[in-house]
Amino acid sequence: MKQTAIPCLLMRGGTSKGPFFRASDLPADVPTRDRVLLAALGSPDRRQIDGLGGAHPLTSKVGIVGKSARAGIDLEFLFAQLQPDKDTVDTTPNCGNMLAAVVPFALEMGLVQPQGDASSYRVLTLNTDMAADITVQTPLGNDGQRYVEYEGSARIDGAPGSSAPITINFLDTAGSVCSGLLPTGRAKDTINVEGAGFAPFSIEVSCIDNGMPLVIFKAEDMGRTGYESVAELNADSELKTRIEALRLAVSLQMGLGDVSRKNYPKMTLIALPRAGGAISTRSFIPHVCHDAIGVLAAVTVGTACVLKGTVCEGVVQMSAADASGAFNVSVEHPTGEFSVALATDPADPQTVTQAALLRTARALMRGEVLVPGSVWAGR
Repeated sequence: MKQTAIPCLLMRGGTSKGPFFRASDLPADVPTRDRVLLAALGSPDRRQIDGLGGAHPLTSKVGIVGKSARAGIDLEFLFAQLQPDKDTVDTTPNCGNMLAAVVPFALEMGLVQPQGDASSYRVLTLNTDMAADITVQTPLGNDGQRYVEYEGSARIDGAPGSSAPITINFLDTAGSVCSGLLPTGRAKDTINVEGAGFAPFSIEVSCIDNGMPLVIFKAEDMGRTGYESVAELNADSELKTRIEALRLAVSLQMGLGDVSRKNYPKMTLIALPRAGGAISTRSFIPHVCHDAIGVLAAVTVGTACVLKGTVCEGVVQMSAADASGAFNVSVEHPTGEFSVALATDPADPQTVTQAALLRTARALMRGEVLVPGSVWAGR
């Protein structure tokens, strides 16, 4: 049977990578669409040898983009998280890294047109109805046409080299998946955890959803330093078993139900900073330790740093707010740091009013991905 060719761009967004598709080029019904995405990436297979996936959760991601008919919105973005060795397609969580590639993709594919030397568009992430204003550089080329500029001096830890900056200003991130910024109604909770393979334990956590549901706890409370390497943490089966048991237990209190087959909440260990930042982190996404930290996880950790009464108190080392009232929170991670600008409401310090950051992206390959005709015969 003839294979089906689907136009796509393979793109790096921040520290993630995956194929991007126009929504109109994919099947309209969700089950068929998901089978197409699994075939395109080569899941389920640990090596994803029969697809475009990179054998890691950070390179098993998909972006689906379309023009929006909604007032005040330019583009709509659906993020899909796949896993190398599973047959799941999760469109529940956000991904701030892949979000950075949405506007470059839309410009490359003609969904929107350049506006000048810089082009800004409002993007709605359909996963959680989260809007963001995203600005990319679109200078004139030698032929008088405007193109997306990918080369520049902006650097982000976790991605090699430097690139043109992409600024993302999130408009409303609180309660992206959960019921609100503090899903349990408290800045800090004590969770009792039981399970097979370890002694029962109690641990203090902060459950926060400011773009990404996150469970934050001190590494020392798990008997770790928080400075272990990614390889060490991924090989630490005892720690991972305890973290997963904690995740399953605390998710019920966050109103998320049974998350055993879901990619959220993410789990983040914190420790005192060691490289001049505000706080040191090790994030599990949720079963593999992240080589860096996700965009929205960094926003949420930063939020925990500026809110009162979280587990970050006594750990975070941060300067006071600047003249505009914004805090610059430098979140250390295994391969560097991630800075987030956060502002709170002076009348209600537990309310975050701004979350902004800088990312980079690059188009890596343009073409068609081929999926078996038995999966989808096309339109």
